[in-house]
Amino acid sequence: MKPISSLVKEHIKNLKPCIHGGEILDATCRSGIRRENILDFSSSVNPLGTSKKALDAAEAAFSQIAAYPDSTSTELREAIEKHYNIAKNNIIVGNGSTELMYLFAEVFLSKNDTVIMAAPTFGEYEGAVLKTGADIRFIKLGNDQKLDVDAFIAGMANAKMAFICNPNNPTSLLTPTHELKRILDAALEQSTLVFLDEDFLEFVENEQQLSMIGNIDKYPNLFILRSFTKLFGLTGLRVGYGIANQEIINVLMGAKIPWNVNCLAQAAAVVALNDYEHLQKTRQLICEEKAYLQEGLSNIRGFKVYTPDANFFFIDIRETGYTAAELTQKLLEQGIMIRDCTSFKGLDQYYIRIAVKLHSENIRLLQALGKVI
Repeated sequence: MKPISSLVKEHIKNLKPCIHGGEILDATCRSGIRRENILDFSSSVNPLGTSKKALDAAEAAFSQIAAYPDSTSTELREAIEKHYNIAKNNIIVGNGSTELMYLFAEVFLSKNDTVIMAAPTFGEYEGAVLKTGADIRFIKLGNDQKLDVDAFIAGMANAKMAFICNPNNPTSLLTPTHELKRILDAALEQSTLVFLDEDFLEFVENEQQLSMIGNIDKYPNLFILRSFTKLFGLTGLRVGYGIANQEIINVLMGAKIPWNVNCLAQAAAVVALNDYEHLQKTRQLICEEKAYLQEGLSNIRGFKVYTPDANFFFIDIRETGYTAAELTQKLLEQGIMIRDCTSFKGLDQYYIRIAVKLHSENIRLLQALGKVI
């Protein structure tokens, strides 16, 4: 038998798993602290959790487990259709938004194609591209940690695809609509596909006016990603969706694996999408607690806090005397998890990310930071 390594595709051999926040089991093992006693500020999801109505819908769907789920998530696509007033044929549902990142790259990219993305940005874009054998051209963010639109457009020359996260992860900063449209116009002119990740946009005020969903007819090269992980709190059920012109959706629907979204996720997502009371409470909480944390974090010695657009803070801590890894470990000893951003391409070892949580939890975070710094 030949060595297994000799049978693996060359561009796959050196792939490594992407590092993420929310690794609470690992934190439990490293700290010795019980899982229920750790507060996770490393994962930027709904601090109120899943809506009670969505949980009830998932429980009711247990009766469907013996049968295959709807392979095209028809009922959920119809709910999304009504929510955004777009056609069902403009929607695809995935096993979390990450599945759709990998599917989009798999369908459209070939070896030696060029893809452009910011640095730093969400790490799974890179993984999805490298899995296809395509090349990546990284465009470093400006000194203000915002997307350098002119550099991005210039770097997009001869690129087959561009990935954009808006608001960006981990910086929590929006690219203004007029700047985003400049990129889309340039991409359309040169037939570059644009994968626009709006997963965190639902935490932003005036989200509907900022979204590019209403522009899919104008930009047939545009694919918009949305998720039920962040605002809706269906993190463990894994359900996301994409919106684009019908031609793109048809290709993706033909290429996706069958039965990719389980029956519990589909049922819960339909109800979560329409639980406006829970969504309103969430948005109000995020608004209030973001302001509270902005003030509290800005008063921490050595913190440079970027004013966030999304539901998490991006912080330069180099003036504290700690690296991100050191501060992360110090806080974990007190039962607090934050995100060390060292793994993000384009960042050094002095950046952290902190999510907005419940008021009592945010108080505990600031108290822990006060003890350490």
